[in-house]
Amino acid sequence: MRTRNSFLQTLLLVTTASISWIACSGDDGGWTDADLTVPKGYGLSAGTSTIYSTSSFAFDSEAEWVTGSLKKRFTRGDKLYDDARTSSNGYGGGLGPVYAGYSCGSCHRNAGRTKPALWESAEGSGNYGFSAMLCYVTRKNGVFFQNYGRVIHDQAIYGVQAEGKVHVQKHYQTFEFPDGDTYELCYPEYTITDWYADSIRPEDLFCSVRIPLRHVGMGQIMALDPTEIEALARKSNYPEWGISGRCNYITERGKRQLGVGGNKAQHADLTVELGFSSDMGVTNSRYPEEICEGQLQMEEGSMMGLAYDQLDISTEDMEDVDLYLQCLGVPARRNVNNKTVKHGEQLFYEAGCQLCHATTLHTRTRGTTLLNGTQLPQLGSQTIHPYSDFLLHDMGSEIMGVGLNDNYVSGLARGNEWRTTPLWGIGLQETVNGHTYFLHDGRARNFTEAIMWHGGEAEASKNKFANMGRDDRKALIRFLQSL
Repeated sequence: MRTRNSFLQTLLLVTTASISWIACSGDDGGWTDADLTVPKGYGLSAGTSTIYSTSSFAFDSEAEWVTGSLKKRFTRGDKLYDDARTSSNGYGGGLGPVYAGYSCGSCHRNAGRTKPALWESAEGSGNYGFSAMLCYVTRKNGVFFQNYGRVIHDQAIYGVQAEGKVHVQKHYQTFEFPDGDTYELCYPEYTITDWYADSIRPEDLFCSVRIPLRHVGMGQIMALDPTEIEALARKSNYPEWGISGRCNYITERGKRQLGVGGNKAQHADLTVELGFSSDMGVTNSRYPEEICEGQLQMEEGSMMGLAYDQLDISTEDMEDVDLYLQCLGVPARRNVNNKTVKHGEQLFYEAGCQLCHATTLHTRTRGTTLLNGTQLPQLGSQTIHPYSDFLLHDMGSEIMGVGLNDNYVSGLARGNEWRTTPLWGIGLQETVNGHTYFLHDGRARNFTEAIMWHGGEAEASKNKFANMGRDDRKALIRFLQSL
């Protein structure tokens, strides 16, 4: 749990532009955009949830409307999110027998993207108890392996064998822009060793590694108006650009729903319960069985003192984590009046980037309902700027012979299809997490590489960027850094 200096945050607002937030006096005590005055040089990102922090806590601070009992629950959810879980039974325990991370914050440092072990060594599984990566595996016909499930859990409590260890081999290739400048791309190729059960031959395996997503705008994403997203899908047909986005529909909680969360829009909610279960091995009311149920790690865990006769976390605790995530503020856009940033924004549109990275969306009137029934109407009726249409797009399979195709199917999403990544907050990732690794597995080490990995439906826009002059390419990246 971190302590934030509210005085310094207030001082930042005052010194930036002698402006303060004004509480709404409406009958419902809510907030609207009309109650906000935006400091000079900033731009609203998420309506009344916009905050003006540019520190390492820019992703990890509550919106201004989070007060009173909401603030108490936010603080409690923050603690549950960050505190390391142990293998002991009872409150704060339940870790294991196998796991991928020992807390939500271990992979989502400061509610962002913990630096992936991919770039630390060839041992992708890391040496410090977590890898900040999830490794999804299937047979080549899409069926899960009986002894492993959908994710390889590469960590385990003392005395228990992990399911396997992930390794990476990096392949590099240098390319040239038309103006003669060069850039390098890195393709990571993964292998798995130390299988706890029968080894799986590489030729029988599809393996997709993901690094954590930024937890920016989670509440707004949950409050998106699905009819607007579906309308965007109907409109998303730009043959001159080769773009045609589509919705992903998945079944969660027994109901077919529009997917908006995750790399492939494969989730309709924030998957708090799934995260506790699959990532940490913490049983709960939605997932009461251990993730290694039926595997030898169950017996090994028992020998190390684990008990399986009770759930490891309550629904009420999980809802506080859900509340924490949905009450997080969204960093405002910065340097909006800067000449280079404004030029970069113009180039962003000229390259057609906004056709997928939609600049403006709206949340539904009623806001959101948390996993245990608590309602957050404060997230309703907001104009937001996530820079995403939340649709699936073919991102190509050609670059370095593989492109971004991971061969992993999620709902209706094929291996070459990915949800348009929301760009809000992306310019602060280096400040919050100390790195600029982008895309689903962190293979892009900077903005230029991230753009140049775009293929498929983004090929035309990528080529527009490639054919810009050096200064124009830098200006477009300066715009991205302002988001």
